[in-house]
This record gives sequence, structure tokens and C-alpha cells, in this order.
Amino acid sequence: MLIDGIKRCANLKNLIFGLSLLMFAWLCWYFYTGSGGPGEIVAYLLPVALALQILLMHQKDYIYKRLPPIANHILVVIYLAICVLAFYHFIMEYDEISIWRQGSYTRMDFIVGLLMFLLMMELSRIVHRELFYVNLILVFYTLWGYLSPIDFFWHPGISFYRVITANTVELTTGIYGLYSQIAMTTIGAFLLLAAAANGFDAQGAMVQFMRRIAGKSRATIPQTAVLASSAIGMISGSGAANATVVGAFTIPLMKRYGVPGEFAGAVETAASMGGLIMPPVMAVAGFIMAEFLGVPYWNVVIRGFALTFIYYSTLSLSIYLLSVSLMSPDPIEKVTMPVYDQIKTVIFFLGVIYLTILMGVFGLGEQLSGLYTGGFMFALLILLFLFFKYVWKDPAADKDSLFANIRIMIETHAELTSYLTLLLATLGIMICLFTVTGFINRMGGILLHIGEWHVIALILMAYAFGWLVGAGLPPTATYIVLAVIIVDPLRKLGVDIWVAHFFAFLIAVWGELSPPTSLTAAVSARIAEASFMRTMWQALKLCLPITLMTFGIFTRSSLVVNPGWMMISDMLLVAIACCGISCAIFGRFVRNWGSDVMWRAALALASFVVMFHPDGAVSLAMAVIVLPATVYGVVRHRRIAPPKGEPQSQPAS
Repeated sequence: MLIDGIKRCANLKNLIFGLSLLMFAWLCWYFYTGSGGPGEIVAYLLPVALALQILLMHQKDYIYKRLPPIANHILVVIYLAICVLAFYHFIMEYDEISIWRQGSYTRMDFIVGLLMFLLMMELSRIVHRELFYVNLILVFYTLWGYLSPIDFFWHPGISFYRVITANTVELTTGIYGLYSQIAMTTIGAFLLLAAAANGFDAQGAMVQFMRRIAGKSRATIPQTAVLASSAIGMISGSGAANATVVGAFTIPLMKRYGVPGEFAGAVETAASMGGLIMPPVMAVAGFIMAEFLGVPYWNVVIRGFALTFIYYSTLSLSIYLLSVSLMSPDPIEKVTMPVYDQIKTVIFFLGVIYLTILMGVFGLGEQLSGLYTGGFMFALLILLFLFFKYVWKDPAADKDSLFANIRIMIETHAELTSYLTLLLATLGIMICLFTVTGFINRMGGILLHIGEWHVIALILMAYAFGWLVGAGLPPTATYIVLAVIIVDPLRKLGVDIWVAHFFAFLIAVWGELSPPTSLTAAVSARIAEASFMRTMWQALKLCLPITLMTFGIFTRSSLVVNPGWMMISDMLLVAIACCGISCAIFGRFVRNWGSDVMWRAALALASFVVMFHPDGAVSLAMAVIVLPATVYGVVRHRRIAPPKGEPQSQPAS
């Protein structure tokens, strides 16, 4: 009996839960105490995070699909053995490695570092293939840079021993360095919110709630994607993940009420992109920005809210104008929602408000704020579950199980944290190799040389460089690369450091949409069963007014430099300008084509003055004209743009 019970419990699923519980409990204790510091916690838990990712990949569909199952099993055991060896070695030798043996490592230190480096490279090849090839090229470049025939790329070469130690046992760079530390500490604390929400299915309830408040007009149906994606964006650092969660509901809903597939996919793509700007997660890049700047994370968050307001207000207007042109204004049926799900949505937003108060009012640190907010949401969700299941006896709560929900929460937190740790550790390798070869300094020198001609040339060059980087790398990676390469040259030419960093951040976000690669557009197009290229190009059109915001922060710099009334003033000016441009692109003023073009061109020109004129008084005076002109344009568009015939509804897919 005992042996049978052990056999039933000793399975892959329970092993994953055991490691998840270990990681979850250890991190929560660290968030509360800060014991040992971020370097020590990463040295101990990085092998656990990698082991979790290995087991999750093996559980899903084997790591190597072309190999037989027995080969997969053997390789997984080998990989786990490396993780166990690294875990044991750092538990026993951490103080020696971090203090006494700096620069003079033992053979065992080097062997453990080499094995972890090779394991990281292999896992990145499986999960982040583009980053793997970049790092592989950089390894060759680091070893044999002295063979380069081009002076710009030449360097004397770095030994293989130095490549391994710099990326592992030196602990300050590479896989144990700053980026992994941010992933496990600050980001890990904020992921408690996402874990609690996912454990009790608050995300699904939230999407349904956003559909309900979108109203009963057909033209407001696409706004469901905007509202839901902005809410999910608060806890999701991925545009593709946002599109997957929200798009699975909103895209079929839009198609059901006559929205073409390409437009439905483009709406969800653009809305999910905004989730990358939305605090408090901000595509994970916000945490790294705070570390670069040496400021509390709240200082980044409050600026992120201003940018998010501009993004979603403009996007909502663009989508509305196009929806009016495509859909009949006839009302649709009212959506009902269980009270249980409504309260779960309220708890989620209470958690966000609670987090904002802890950070913004009481000045609490990021990790304690994340821990307390996660605990606050968790407690409320448990009380809600117990009341509705055992007191109210609501059928909506029957499908839930308390222990199953808690297990999902723990596993969600560990999975998200370990995944982001793998990503940022891979980026740590990239930045380490960039640094030891001196490439960053040389690239910065070239950008400064370009900037000597004119700062606008440097800005355009940096934008083009960000486009190229963003075409192959995720937003977090793009931001890190841009931050270490373009921020310093911009600063030396007089650009404020906040403007420089947010310029890099917005380029990185736009890179998620940049052609020819866009994972978010690919996910949305797949759900919509539409052309990927058409979906992506429509999303680019929707995001065009907000794209200008990336450059608008140079003239309306208080938007990211001076929190307070000056920031609010510039936020409203940029929002008015973006909405005016949106109305000029997608709206209609009069039926006559020639007159309509003249009206729209005048509005666009005035909006450009509002956004880019260096004199704030001139911008304000022009905004007084642009705002009522935009409102008038929307009213006129509603009268003349709706289709004459009612669209044919499509079945939900």
C-alpha cells in the first residue's frame, strides 16, 4: 500500500509542483526579509528556475520532438543533474565564490560555470532561438575578434576561460547578474498579482466584465478588446500572451457582429501592444529602467500611466471611427454576468489600487508592495470563494476547488518567474559579451559622431537601429540593448535621461509590431483566421498616431520628466494631438472627397503643431482649436460614415 501510494505521488506533475512550491515559498520569504540580497537568491534559485523550465517543456510535448522518448528522458535527467550540481555548489560555496575567490576560481567553480553556461545556451536555443543565435555569434566574436578585417569590430580577443567566468561565477554579469536578479526579485514580487488572478480565474472574469461595460452598440464591440487588453496588460508583460488570453474571446465576438477578420485581428494586436506600456508591469522593461536610473519603481510607473492614457485614448478613437464605418449602429443583446465573477473583477482592481497606494502614498519598496498586494488579493479571493461556495451556494463557484486554485496560483507564479528568469539570464549573456568586447563603447562613439551633425539625425538613426533590433528580439531585450547603446550618446547631446530611456522603451514596444516579424500580430491573425500580413499592416495603421508619441516626448518632455501638473499638461496636449491625427486619418468631415481631404489635412497639420512645436504657448493655443475640431469631426463621421446596409453576422469561431 505504501509503495503504491509513493508511486502515485512520484510523478512529473507533482515534481513540478514541489519545485514550484519551493521557489514560491523561498521567494516570498525573500520579498519579506531581503535576506542575503539579490545576488545570493539568484545564485541559489537560478538552477531551480531552469529545472522548472526543463520539466515544463518535457511535460508539454518533450524537449526534442525528433528524438525518441528514451533519449528525451536521458537528456532531461542530465540537465536536471547539472541544476542539482549548481544548486549544491552555490549553497556550499557561495561566500567563498562571491567574496574570497573573486578572480581566482577553482577548477570546480569553472566546471560548474561551464555546465550552467552550456545549459543556458541550449535552453535559450529551444525557447528564444533568435537570442541564442545572437549570443552564439557574440561568443565567436568575443573569442576571435582580432581576426576582424573591419577596424570598427576589431578587438584583441578574450580567452574562453574569461568568457565562462564573466558569464557565470563572477556573479555581477552574465546569467547570475543584474537582469536575473531583477527577474527573481522585483518582477517576481509583482507576478504574485498575476498568479493570484490566474489561480482564481479573475482574468477570465475580467474579460467578461469588460465586454459588459462596452455597451450595447455594435460599433462599441471592438472596444471590448481595448478595455480587456488594458486590464490584462496590468499583469502581463507580453503582447502575445495578452492577445492569446483576450483575443480568444474578443476576436470571435467581433467577427460574430460583422467585423472583418483582418480588422478584428488588428484591433486585438494594437490593444495588446498597449498592454506592454501599461503599469505596473510595463513589459518587464520598466523594472530594468528603474534599475538603470537608480530610482524607485514608482517613479517609472507614474510616467507609464501618462503614456498609457495617451495610447489607449487614441487607439479607442481610431477603432471607433473605423467601427462606425464598418458596422451598423443597431443595438445588440445585453450581456449577463454572474455576481461571483463581477466581484472577482472588483477584487483585481482593488489589488491594483492597493498596490498604487502602497508605492505612491506610503513609499513602500517594490518587493514588499508586491508581496502585500498579492497577499491582499489572495485573502479576498479565498474569502469570496468560501462565501459563494458554502454560504451563498452559488452554482458559479461549484467548478472551483480551493486547493486546486491555490496550486494553480503557486505553479503560475513559479512558471512565470522561471520563464522570465531564463529570458533575462539569456540577455545577461548578451550584454556581458557586448561589454567585455568594448562593442558598446564603439557603437556609442559612432552615434555621437552622427549626432555632431544634428541631434535629429541621431534620433532617426537610433529609431532605425531599434527597428532592426526589435524585428528579431522581444521588447525587453530590445529595450536593454537600446538602453546600453543609445542612452549615453543622447545624454551627451543634452537629451534628458528620462526622455532617452523612454524613447528606447517606446521603440522597444513598437518593435513588437514592426514588420516583417510580429508575434502578437501572428497570434491575433491565427485566432481571427486572417492573413498575417494584412492583420499586421492594419495594426500598423491603427498605431500610427501613437507611434508619433515616441518622438513627441522630445518636445513635450514634461510628459516623462516632470511628474505633476506639467506632466498632466503635456499628457493632454499629446493626447489631443494624437486624437486629432487619428481623426484626420480615419474620420470623415464631409461627403465631398476634395473638401474632406482639405479638412483632414488642416486638422493633421494643426495636430502636428500641438505635438512638435517647441513653444508650449503656441501648442496650447493650437490645442484649443484641434480639440473642438476633432469632436466636430467625430460627430460628422458618425452621420456620414455608417454603412447603408446592415452587416452580416458571422458565427463565433
